Amino acid sequence: MNSEQQAALAARYGKDAIPPAGPWNAVIAELLAHRSIRAYRPDPLPANTLETLVAAAQSAATSSNMQTWSVVAVTDPATKAVMAEVANGQKHIEQCPLFLVFLADLSRNERLAAEEGTTLEGLPYLETFLVAALDAALAAQNAVVAAESLGLSTVYIGALRNDVVRVARALDLPPGVMGVFGLCIGYEDPARRAEVKPRLPQPAVLHHERYDASGEPAHRATYDAALSDFSIRNEMSATRWTDRVLARWGKIRSLHGRDELKAALRQLGFPLR
Repeated sequence: MNSEQQAALAARYGKDAIPPAGPWNAVIAELLAHRSIRAYRPDPLPANTLETLVAAAQSAATSSNMQTWSVVAVTDPATKAVMAEVANGQKHIEQCPLFLVFLADLSRNERLAAEEGTTLEGLPYLETFLVAALDAALAAQNAVVAAESLGLSTVYIGALRNDVVRVARALDLPPGVMGVFGLCIGYEDPARRAEVKPRLPQPAVLHHERYDASGEPAHRATYDAALSDFSIRNEMSATRWTDRVLARWGKIRSLHGRDELKAALRQLGFPLR
């Protein structure tokens, strides 16, 4: 294991949970260096960056080549302000020069069927919505990798699901389309540089042949310590990961309206049969 690999793995897992060394290259190094950035400079992106990122996104895998996703590029300050308000006031949505809203989009294929004079009987089912949401996520992650390879920074905004109906109205989405999440893209503010956040030890998520949670308490304890140290270094509340999980999903109010997501999706034209 060379020094670059050692440092990257230590940053991602903490010094007490570094996995065995394996193959290594610049792409893997870039992936391990990913950080969620929540403070941006106002600098505009280079010309046609958006189109490059969408080309990368469209190169992601898509189930059966159905391509059931779309994306809305948002630069208008008023629209970004609405998105930020939906997302509990996340100011980086307004700061970043480009905000992308990735969509689960069944409307395009529904229009195709109408033009062909037929009905897609499989469209109203939960499976089809799940395909669309997964397609959007795969595409977005390709865009993130592409953006970071260009020296840009990103952060996902799942809080758009706090009010998917308001997001749909703000973006003029047709029935059968839902904003799955947002994505800030821009240049990191160097005055608020973020650190790589550690993840669970690999044995907590990597199983061989059969699922085995027998070592989970020890792995969680290791991670609780690593995340607490990270939080202290970054002037955050020094809680354990265990406490964060309990706080995030322990009370319905912490879902910020997403507990009504099924009803909202049906309102947007997803029957979810």
